Amino acid sequence: MDFSGVISNHYGAFLAGAGMTVTVSVVSIAAGMFLGLWLSFGLISRNRPIRLPSAAYRSFWRGTPILVQLLIIFYLLPEIGLDVPPVAAAMIALTMNTAAFQAEIFRGGLLSIRPGQVEAARMLGIGMPAIRVRILIPQMMRLVLPALVNETISILKNSSLISVIAVTELMRTSQQVVSVTYRPLEAYTVAALIYLAMNLVLARAGAWFERRYAAAR
Repeated sequence: MDFSGVISNHYGAFLAGAGMTVTVSVVSIAAGMFLGLWLSFGLISRNRPIRLPSAAYRSFWRGTPILVQLLIIFYLLPEIGLDVPPVAAAMIALTMNTAAFQAEIFRGGLLSIRPGQVEAARMLGIGMPAIRVRILIPQMMRLVLPALVNETISILKNSSLISVIAVTELMRTSQQVVSVTYRPLEAYTVAALIYLAMNLVLARAGAWFERRYAAAR
């Protein structure tokens, strides 16, 4: 084994790949959170024309493999006249995937909030948009934070699949290092340790936010 040689000769490539992994994951999670919030309100809506399409979206993106979703988005966009780089296609696919999972997380959080708060706010003349922003979303975020951290970790790990559409993130970087060094065990072990380190940082950050929210109550 030659871990020192693989790391010393290719640490720059590993760092660049890890940076791309973090970038794609952060953008996808952030955009998915915005879309998932809207979708979660659609899932609990009493209006069937809103609730049923929201449920169909959730079912498709939660019920099909993320690798298939990546390939569909990657090959579909050029067919409809959108020539986007692989990185953008990866972000779109991961965003649409995590939006469905986050919507279900948010839906559970919203249903945990006592409906009497909404009724009281309406009696005071507060409109539904303000109720969502001031009352529902802040409480919901406290309730769902652990599940949201887990979803973020899942997206970070699933981002390794975007290597199949030629995005040079950490997994594809490892494959390129293997093709040069012929040291698959060392290269993939280094990649695994980097993934582990990033996930541990996320877990610690999530725990810190949980303590902060708990202290603010």
